[in-house]
Amino acid sequence: MISNILRKILSYLSAWYPNKKISIKKDLKLKKLIYKRLTKINFDKKNLKKTHIEFNKKIHTLLKNKNTKNFLRYNFIQKMFFLHNRLFIYQELKEIKKSKNWKYFKYLIKEDHIGNPIRYFLYLESSGNRINHGYHLYILEKELNIYIKKEIKSVFEFGGGYGCMARIFSKINKRIKFTCFDTNFVNLLQFYYLKHNKLNVGFSKRNNFFLTSDVNDLTNKYDLFLANWSLSETPINYRKKFLIKIKNSKYIFISFQEKFENLNNLEYFKDISKLLSKKFKIKIIKNQFYHGNWFNKQNHYFLIGKKL
Repeated sequence: MISNILRKILSYLSAWYPNKKISIKKDLKLKKLIYKRLTKINFDKKNLKKTHIEFNKKIHTLLKNKNTKNFLRYNFIQKMFFLHNRLFIYQELKEIKKSKNWKYFKYLIKEDHIGNPIRYFLYLESSGNRINHGYHLYILEKELNIYIKKEIKSVFEFGGGYGCMARIFSKINKRIKFTCFDTNFVNLLQFYYLKHNKLNVGFSKRNNFFLTSDVNDLTNKYDLFLANWSLSETPINYRKKFLIKIKNSKYIFISFQEKFENLNNLEYFKDISKLLSKKFKIKIIKNQFYHGNWFNKQNHYFLIGKKL
């Protein structure tokens, strides 16, 4: 696809920038643990749209072949999980720099080396994806007038990507209780990334960073319900299972695209906003910088809420 070729070309702007080498001994140990767990997993695709069924098959192959060392360099990972050299990221970075807490955000968006990430060509200390996540937290604080470090002690993230947001929260609060809800295969990729970053991560609620794909493992109360383009890419009927989690949270941050496959997300989240409006200060804000890519232009939005 042309989009894949363009993504590859853009990566050359900073793909040369060296990341530190990871421990070979630790890497081999993690790969063995992951492979052992992988052999016991059955792929459940009933709650996934076509796009994510295909993606999870590729993640399975990646894990099975133990090709995780440079996973952030793979095109299919970048397409779903990892923004790199896009110009709109620079607009987000400039916006974050306006914050009175810029020094703090600078610390949060400083990139790690796990997965061999492509650094952002206009700011090599970070990556496009890390800046984008930092911008989302900047928007959350700004719009709700809160201080995340003080007010958020537990997070439920629906669809945790490779663990980037979880990693950022580990820098915000070392004692954070963070739940990543995702498919079994993606949970294993998160385990690889977060464990390499020396975090207390695993598949038990005793872990600070709890990875699960089972709705029955979840509690109903979290300080923050977080979903970056994940809930909006899920079948409508499956979303209903998580409404109680949203309603019982203190804060809500959901980013979404106007349409996904055959779903009209804008209408859906407008209805959700009405449903929540009695108990939350709620708003839908158009993302002023991100409008998709050259091949799929559309508006993107943030649904942000604070319990009254």
